[in-house]
Order: sequence, then C-alpha cells, then structure tokens
Amino acid sequence: MTDNEHEIEQPDERVPKRVIGTPPPGTPMLGEAEARDAGDAGGETPGITLQDEKRASGAEKLVALCFLLAFLGGVAFLVSYVVFQVGSPEATGVSNLALGSSLTVAVLGLAVGIVVWVRQIMPKYALVQERHLMVSGEDDREVVADTFVEGANESGFVKRKMMRRTLLLAAAPLGLIPLILLRDLDNTKMKATSFNKLLRHTVWGEKTVEGQPRRLIVEGTGQPIRAADFNSPGGILSIVPEGYEHDLNVLAKATLILIKFRPEELKSGVNKNWTHDGIVAYSKICTHVGCPAALYEQTTHHILCPCHQSTFDAADGAKVIFGPAARPLPQLPITVDNEGFLVAAGDFPVPVGPSYWERGDAEAEARAKGGQA
Repeated sequence: MTDNEHEIEQPDERVPKRVIGTPPPGTPMLGEAEARDAGDAGGETPGITLQDEKRASGAEKLVALCFLLAFLGGVAFLVSYVVFQVGSPEATGVSNLALGSSLTVAVLGLAVGIVVWVRQIMPKYALVQERHLMVSGEDDREVVADTFVEGANESGFVKRKMMRRTLLLAAAPLGLIPLILLRDLDNTKMKATSFNKLLRHTVWGEKTVEGQPRRLIVEGTGQPIRAADFNSPGGILSIVPEGYEHDLNVLAKATLILIKFRPEELKSGVNKNWTHDGIVAYSKICTHVGCPAALYEQTTHHILCPCHQSTFDAADGAKVIFGPAARPLPQLPITVDNEGFLVAAGDFPVPVGPSYWERGDAEAEARAKGGQA
C-alpha cells in the first residue's frame, strides 16, 4: 500500500456549497420532457406542487370578487371626478376624500386579487438555476416559448374564464383614469374654473355693502386702524379684512401683516404708490407652502416664516433672501378713507400663498409690473 493510498481526498473549495433550502443536485428541471410526462400521467412532478382544485375554485371566486371591487372602485373614481367639483375648500375636501377612497378600493382590490391568484391558484415551483453561458440558442428559445405557453395554461388565465374576464373588467377603468387626469394639465381650462379664480383673488378687491373700500381690521380686537394712530416705526400688526374677521376660508388667503417704516428705510422693491405714510401691507401667507410668516426682526426688517425658515426683506418688497420660498410676499395696495382709516385700494396683483397656485399667469405678472412702474 503506497502513501498515496493513505491520503485523504480534500474537498475542492472552488466548488460552491449548496445553499440550505435548495433542491439537491440532480433534481429535474421543470419543463423537461420526463417531468411533463409524469404530470400528464397523473404522477407527481418533481419540483412542482399543484394546488388543490377545490381550494383553487374557491380562490377563483375570491379573486373575481376582488376584481369586481376594483372595477367598481375605478368607475367610482371617474364618477367622483365629474360629480365632486372643487369650487370651495370644503368641496375640495369632499372631492379629495371621494377620489382617494375610490382609487384605494380600485388599486387594493386589484392587488389583493392578484396576490390570492398567485398564492392559491397557481402551482408552487422549486426552481434550480444552473450556470450556463449567457447566450440563448434556438433550442433554448423554443423551450422558453413552450414554457411560457405551459405557464399561461397552468396559471388558469385561459381556463378560468370568470377570473380572466373580471380582471380585464377591473383594469379597464384604471386605464382611463390617467387620461381624465391629464385634463388638469391644460392651463387654459384651469383658468376657466371657479376654483382657479377662487385661488387667484381675495376679498380685498371687493367693495363693502355700502360700496366703500374694505377696511383693515386688527386681528383679535376687530378694530379698524387709523393711519395717524399707527405712527411708530418698526411696529407690526396682523390684519384681517372687514366683515370677514371669523371666516377661516377667507382668512386663509387674505390675512396681512402691516409694517410701519421711516421713509428713508424703504427700498426700490417696495411699490411706494401702494403705501401710505410709510405703512406697507404684505400677505401673511408664505409663498413656500402657505405657513403664516408672522415673525419680524425690527433691526433688519426681516420677515421670517417659522415653518421652513424662509426669510423676506420687508423694506425691499418682501423679496426672498433665504430659504425655499420662490417669490416675494405679495404687497397689497392700501390708502385711507374719508375718516382716516386704512383701507384696501385693490386686490393683490398676483396670487397669494404657495407658488404652485400661480400656474404661470402672465397677465397677473404684467399687472404687477405695470403697478410698480
């Protein structure tokens, strides 16, 4: 007996070890002729577990029900989009609730139906992927085509007509939803909607019942302001429109901050024709996401929005000097009435609040430039 006969054979470390849970080497691959023959003969196919037919039939009904719910949800979304218009903030809330709920039902019904279909109807496979060259020959492509047809038959899509038809029915409204939503991308149509007009205008441009300009009222006290009484440079007040002191929908757009300046402190960004005796009125609604920009630093004349730290130069037309806001706080033209009270001389020249409300209104921008000229 030689020394070589006593040597113990060492394992080749280059051979990858078998991963726990994978089939042992030699397990037939699915799609082989022997496996198909075994399945056709009624025997068990290696690597595949067929679902119980009784359980699969019950699952088919559940899947069909989910697809029907998805169809109803899609139809409800389309109907809600037409029925629930957005003419006011309350109507917008109702519309969002209806659209969100119906779309949730449509997508969730479709998703649950597909999950149940895969888990309780389609057969379970144990697949082994062998390493091979990343080139497919003609024979391989034929095998793939055969496997695809076989998989389509095994999935039940061809055999189970009720499930197939309800799936197509559920998908039909979902295909129409993007086409309906694309309508909102038409800026011309957006301008024609009452909701768009509601966002662009505030009550400052409206007259009172007596036909007089609307007075500026101190928020909280409800008192009008005489220009002669607001004579302390550096002072700031939070202002609401007369007659709408408690209307939250109106205040969400029309609330102001009133600041008193010395004449030499005002810079070129301020439209001095819209001021009175150094008093300037700006929208209180931040042009980033609509938070109240109510913090004021007297020494620097900076207005600060506490939500995301957007900072505006009040002495220079409330221009943005820091933060994510994209445009200045709109300035409101003001004057005094016959009794010396501060009143609005018109509406804001541009929409207030977040920049996405503007929708590129060239006409509003032209009015703003014309007013500052």
